[in-house]
Amino acid sequence: MIRLLLVDDQELVREGLRTILDAEADLEVIGEAGDGDEAVRQARLLRPDLVIVDVRMPGTDGLEATRTLLDTKGWRPRVLVLTTFDLDEYVFEALRAGASGFALKSAPRHQLVAAVRTAADGDLVLAPAVTRRLVDRFGSPQPRRPLPAELTNREAEVLQLVARGLSNAEIGRELHLATTTVKTHLSALLTKLRVRDRVQLVIAAYEHGVVEPGPDRSAARVHPLA
Repeated sequence: MIRLLLVDDQELVREGLRTILDAEADLEVIGEAGDGDEAVRQARLLRPDLVIVDVRMPGTDGLEATRTLLDTKGWRPRVLVLTTFDLDEYVFEALRAGASGFALKSAPRHQLVAAVRTAADGDLVLAPAVTRRLVDRFGSPQPRRPLPAELTNREAEVLQLVARGLSNAEIGRELHLATTTVKTHLSALLTKLRVRDRVQLVIAAYEHGVVEPGPDRSAARVHPLA
């Protein structure tokens, strides 16, 4: 069972989300919050698997709440940012803060449910329009930062496949490695690139030029919601 905390300043929005998500056998809404400060308090009290948080709220907004939750040492939930706004500044700030995904409130029901499951599982999930912006942002010509010298060739290969949206099992099949070995490489990548999670590994891959978009501008997509 995936335990969820809903964060939105509009009660009707929270009620709608609860109705949709509680209808799924593997999803359970265990709490709600109307602002970022309450979200942090409720998250630390209830320890949900995933916090679904709006961006724009009075007082402490969703981005600041995400930073606070994911800056905490020890236990940290996964965070899915859900909003009506798909402006670039929100997308990149949410991902840099460590969010596991960014979805739009206008998404169909099945996309929202898929986003929740994917984010809770630890993979990066982006709405299609957001994915295109991410590829455009990091795929456009710009100076690239060199990879750390201590990164091995195998680690660089794993980083590329992570950025292309492959799961640990898929990376293992692609590189003929055991899943436990893939996890070992991922742990080393987190340490060497000085990032804290899989989402930030994807961003680092773009910034270091490890991944480039293909001719159809879809090759570098990461778990988009179709």
